[in-house]
Amino acid sequence: MARPTLADPCPCGLPRSYADCCGRWHAGTPAPDAEHLMRSRYSAFVLQRPQYLLDTWHPRTRPATLDLDEPGLKWLGLEVRTHQVTGPDSAEVEFVARSKVGGRAHRLHERSRFERVDGRWLYLDGDLS
Repeated sequence: MARPTLADPCPCGLPRSYADCCGRWHAGTPAPDAEHLMRSRYSAFVLQRPQYLLDTWHPRTRPATLDLDEPGLKWLGLEVRTHQVTGPDSAEVEFVARSKVGGRAHRLHERSRFERVDGRWLYLDGDLS
């Protein structure tokens, strides 16, 4: 996907412009909660921003590198099902992300865990359904 302009709709599905939604988190402002971080990470996958994904991944579980170059991959949408605060610095977000590769539809259903470290929410890990 081409880089959105700041006025384009945000890839995460909220009814906001990219500038007023995930664009500010991608520019360096910390996401206010786990749901917004999860949405911004989805947008980073759509926009192929691997460094943002690595920067928002918990150091205990972060991979050394991340390759987002899957030929023909097209992200189709995101549905956030639940956002649950599980502690003062922890939360879970259940979501479904839809994509298509080579004409075949795919559905990623995950319950992700997040931790807040030094005031910033980070993706820890998740369970696939």
